[in-house]
Amino acid sequence: MGGTPLFPDLGKHCSQESCNQLDFLPFRCDGCDKLFCVEHRSYRDHECPNANMRDRVVHICPACSSSVFQVFNEDPSLTLRKHAESGDCNPDNKIKKPPSCPVKRCKETLTFANSNVCKSCGVKTCLKHRFPSDHTCSSGGGNTNGNHTTTKFLAAFAKRQGRQCESSASATKLGKPSGVRVIKVS
Repeated sequence: MGGTPLFPDLGKHCSQESCNQLDFLPFRCDGCDKLFCVEHRSYRDHECPNANMRDRVVHICPACSSSVFQVFNEDPSLTLRKHAESGDCNPDNKIKKPPSCPVKRCKETLTFANSNVCKSCGVKTCLKHRFPSDHTCSSGGGNTNGNHTTTKFLAAFAKRQGRQCESSASATKLGKPSGVRVIKVS
């Protein structure tokens, strides 16, 4: 049989016909339930007939959009037909397509992290189109030239920078130190 003279039942022979090696720590295949040595333990190495028994194949039901697990060695159409005939298939529970940005030619899918609700009109847009000038804001904030908000921001920024430079220059004339340095670029 196998083993040693003291322990004749120790170890098992590899079930691979061409191998038949005595192995003291054999591997049991979960597909065919046979014992194999380390060289023939994988499904591919011993050509297991039930190698894909543990595979999880999922089909999407066209009626209710739910996932249906395929039964091993069963036709996919039969699996879907059984799902439809059972009480699990409900077309009212069809999964809806996630919302996308309403701006023309923008296909960005809106999620929690990349969406913004306009404070003027209440429309949910992607971050790229969050300003009223970037989407057709119904509250009148939208502008046809496209850069109204940006222009206002830049004008306010330049005006503020100009004031700081003036106050810095006047503080220097009075001999008082100022916290702002004026750098002239030529």
